[in-house]
Amino acid sequence: MLKVRSGLSALIQSQKAALSLGNQKRWQTNVATAEARGDSEWLQAKPFEEIPRINMVSLMMKMSMPGGKYKNMELMDIFKSMRRDYGEIFFMPGMMGGPAFLSTHNPEDFEVVFRNEGVWPHRPGNDTLRYHREVYQKDFYDGVVGIIPSQGKSWGDFRTTVNPVLMQPKNVRMYYKKMSLVNQEFVQRIRETRDTNTLEVPDDFIDTVNRWTLESVSVVALDKQLGLLKDVNKESEALRLFHYLDEFFIVAADLEMKPSPWRYIKTPKLKRLLTALDGIQEVTSAYVEEAIVRLEKEAKEGVVRPENEQSVLEKLLKVNKKVATVMAMDMLMAGVDTTSSTFAALLLCLAENPEKQEKLREEVMKVLPQKDSEFTEASMKNVPYLRACIKESQRVRPLIVGNARVLAKDSVLSGYQVPAGTYISIVPLHPLTDDEYFPQASEFLPERWLRTPKDDQSKCPANELKSKNPFVFLPFGFGPRMCVGKRIVEMELELGIARIIRNFKVEFNYPTENAFKSALINLPNIPLKFKFTDLQN
Repeated sequence: MLKVRSGLSALIQSQKAALSLGNQKRWQTNVATAEARGDSEWLQAKPFEEIPRINMVSLMMKMSMPGGKYKNMELMDIFKSMRRDYGEIFFMPGMMGGPAFLSTHNPEDFEVVFRNEGVWPHRPGNDTLRYHREVYQKDFYDGVVGIIPSQGKSWGDFRTTVNPVLMQPKNVRMYYKKMSLVNQEFVQRIRETRDTNTLEVPDDFIDTVNRWTLESVSVVALDKQLGLLKDVNKESEALRLFHYLDEFFIVAADLEMKPSPWRYIKTPKLKRLLTALDGIQEVTSAYVEEAIVRLEKEAKEGVVRPENEQSVLEKLLKVNKKVATVMAMDMLMAGVDTTSSTFAALLLCLAENPEKQEKLREEVMKVLPQKDSEFTEASMKNVPYLRACIKESQRVRPLIVGNARVLAKDSVLSGYQVPAGTYISIVPLHPLTDDEYFPQASEFLPERWLRTPKDDQSKCPANELKSKNPFVFLPFGFGPRMCVGKRIVEMELELGIARIIRNFKVEFNYPTENAFKSALINLPNIPLKFKFTDLQN
């Protein structure tokens, strides 16, 4: 024991000598706290100041100057390149008013960060959306800025209000029949828009997918179909919304992830973004207000629906009208491009792997014996391969670059002392495609997500294909700040892809390199000219 204490004492003195005078006081406080709690891991870790650091001027030149290494790169490629340039963990300086970040690509760190995020996890980002709601459109939001940009107690209160409505399975399952109708219309739209000779849908098929996702989320958020898949006269507002959403995801990524003085001056890109957010607010709030008027009229007429048939909006209106309005707006805003991109990625994976598509079809035909069979709660409990295909597509073509948190307490990451309050960027791009974490990582293998039967004698059972670190693959996030719409999105994807695979053989006869472009999320970057061939039965 004396030798251990002596060794730690020597280590402390050597670390103290390595620090600048300005950082010694903070470090000494952390060391004293660690000693008091007997935290040998912290005491033996290397000081925070020894973490590899990027020079701010150098980074800004690479990001924004003509000829800069990262200037014309997609965001996902920038993060991959920075890992190669600076290693698994490095410290990025704050630029033009933005916060400094510690970026880690090490899966062992991911768990530490998530386990130390606190009761009200602080998720950095969405500064532009927060500015729009707290400053630019302050009067409209009146302090209720929604679940995406809020932090601390205000986030906790909002989440506590909406969780019982959105996260309980029983509240989601009530939409099976309504979503089934939307999916039937989606199938019909495909048949109407595809080329009669090639059976390929047009270049702008993503617009049809967007209509499907908006129609689906409207069923949940507003308890209403908007008629976007069958009434061409109702497309104008939806098309405006799609345009504004694309603008938001693309421009916000530039403002928040690349050098920009928008925090000090109203730049042209900030003006573009505010216009887009105003447009999103205008369209979605109109949809929500129309639904509120309808519900109020029904209430006056004595229409009373059982609780299990009430929409998300109707349930939340009983609690707080502003919360209900903003949550419905957020569902319409966050539930279109995100689900559309995930759906497109899944469909591409199935088209590229026809044997997997056929295996999925065999499972789906048990759930939907006929092309127009209805989904049931009982039948959808037994679709493991469908869920495995969705998961594997999210691994192969992830929607986002990574996640972010602010440490709630001192932690050790990759052998370094990282104090509470540090902004952490969690980037799993490399582990997701590395054989060390996912054997045969370059292959689309839904089987890796299935449970291996005890009597399985195959050479490569599913258990050996899974990652041994569960924190590498978190498409919906983790903990209290896990995506509140997770269950709804999963239902949309499951019902939507099942209906498509039951009706069509899906092919894609074009190159799929650079199929997606990086913004705040990954968006389709090529014409999605899928070939949909009708099945005989």
